[in-house]
Amino acid sequence: MTTYVWDYLPEYQDERADILDAVDKVFSSGRLVLGESVSGFEAEFAAYHGMRHCTGVDNGTNAVKLALEAVGVGPGDEVITVSNTAAPTVVAIVGAGATPVFVDIRAEDFLMDTDQVAAAITPRTKALLPVHLYGQCVDMAPLQSLAAEHGLALVEDCAQAHGARHHGRLAGTMGDVAAFSFYPTKVLGAYGDGGAVLTDDAGTDAALRRLRYYGMEKVYYVVQTPGHNSRLDEVQAEILRRKLTRLDTYIAGRRAVARRYEEGLADLTGPGGLQLPGTNPGNEHVYYVYVVRHPQRDLILERLKSEYDISLNISYPWPVHTMTGFEHLGYRKGALPVTEALADEIFSLPMYPSLPVDLENTVIGALRDVLKTL
Repeated sequence: MTTYVWDYLPEYQDERADILDAVDKVFSSGRLVLGESVSGFEAEFAAYHGMRHCTGVDNGTNAVKLALEAVGVGPGDEVITVSNTAAPTVVAIVGAGATPVFVDIRAEDFLMDTDQVAAAITPRTKALLPVHLYGQCVDMAPLQSLAAEHGLALVEDCAQAHGARHHGRLAGTMGDVAAFSFYPTKVLGAYGDGGAVLTDDAGTDAALRRLRYYGMEKVYYVVQTPGHNSRLDEVQAEILRRKLTRLDTYIAGRRAVARRYEEGLADLTGPGGLQLPGTNPGNEHVYYVYVVRHPQRDLILERLKSEYDISLNISYPWPVHTMTGFEHLGYRKGALPVTEALADEIFSLPMYPSLPVDLENTVIGALRDVLKTL
């Protein structure tokens, strides 16, 4: 049987009764759109983060897009972000009418190199969009200072960092507005698509609620400003309410998986060897994915698949600036050297809180065997 990097079925078996009860509660409620489950989840997710407002939306991509639009980003504006991210981050920027501007990442943690941001700011820059990638936060202090100095919006992409902390602050609480995805693989995952946006600003929250509902406010059929149909589904919201109470348990499970990897693979690290994910000072990692690095990545993946039936992912094999869909931005090969080098060397090991220990040990053993024979 093939081993993959993610599998929701073990968790579903453990939580099946609660998940099905959530579905039945919604179907029996008489309200299937923007009912008590959505409003309840919004209140509870905001409270978990110590924030005043949460707006549930239909997916993480639109969470980023609506967050940008709510803080005034639009055509003619530039948004500074990274190319080592899931493409939806950049799709959302373009969807808001703005132009993405990329800075490189740091080789040691694969996160935004904040030292490069100041030089990327132009008179057209409207927002900074750090991506808290793989489960830990970007260094936010330099970005907060730059945003304040230049009058820029600071928008956090937290799709991969539910529950991660940076100097005690939760991801999503350090900018003007923060976008989350609840895609099933996420640390807090739904059983389908879902997203949310956090903010402490009442005006931004009001704009978000209009934007997700066609641009309407209070009176149906009366559009204040053109918006979207981007509502969080009642069923997914009710499931997320149940799972939110277990979020810290999920995180603890992911950290336990990460510790076993570190213990089982630590002696294979070093110059030219396997690079394991580290945790930056002040960060509390939640390990959305467990991304490692090796210069012979492709050979390793090929042998794991052919010899052990272990199929692993690459997060991400194609930097966004190299994709044909974004060639109009004008970036050429070599523009982001660290991002491009890492794309040839990084890969993800299986990571989810219900990953069986024996399966993890099988992956560790197979990887050890392959690495020792390179």
